[in-house]
Amino acid sequence: MALRGILFAVLIGLIGYGAMEALPLLTGPRLTLESPLAYSTSDSGLISISGSARRTETLTLNDGPLLFDENDRFYQDLLLPQGSAILTLTATDRFGRSVTERRTVFIP
Repeated sequence: MALRGILFAVLIGLIGYGAMEALPLLTGPRLTLESPLAYSTSDSGLISISGSARRTETLTLNDGPLLFDENDRFYQDLLLPQGSAILTLTATDRFGRSVTERRTVFIP
């Protein structure tokens, strides 16, 4: 009887562990854009883009590649002309699932 209880506990532990390991595969990529804030302005035209991209195979900024480090962090400075610009970041995982964040910035 005690052996049956131990086997049941081990089985539940294995199922729980498998679910925890499979969770990233099921949830897809995650993109967190820390900067710039929505509707930011910059008198100099220099905009800093930073954030993190977890469970990501590729990261793009306005359809161009954006590199991220081994800690899933990215950072890029852009010099934009006068006017408004829409920055579009897209993170795609190895299964082709993607998530997109957009920010509008103004350069007076």
